[in-house]
Amino acid sequence: MTNELTPDLFRVCDANLNRLKEGIRVVEDIARYRDNNKELSLKLKELRHLAKIDDLKPLLNGRDSMNDVLRPSTPSEMNRQSLQNIITANFKRAQESSRVLEEIYKLADPTLSENFKHIRYTLYALEKEFI
Repeated sequence: MTNELTPDLFRVCDANLNRLKEGIRVVEDIARYRDNNKELSLKLKELRHLAKIDDLKPLLNGRDSMNDVLRPSTPSEMNRQSLQNIITANFKRAQESSRVLEEIYKLADPTLSENFKHIRYTLYALEKEFI
């Protein structure tokens, strides 16, 4: 990784990497435990494992989750009317986060950028398959 990313951008990457993996995990666990869908669960697990950045130290150094201005839940985050709403929300969360990572890493590591683009497009396909 080059030095083109500033501490505030590492913070953006840290938050979005966590959000990406968490969103995939929610959907993965529903596919695994509710649906007993081994094929989809494995695809999601493999995708979650692709969502990585080898050098986490700069990301962790930039982390400031206690002072995140949007840390408190918004009313829309607390309003889930069905399991389908949860699945959709988490697919969207993961897709959006992978897009942010794709864009930020265009500044520093095009290979990582392409990896997050691949993840995003795979999530689009898996969302369609799941729903």
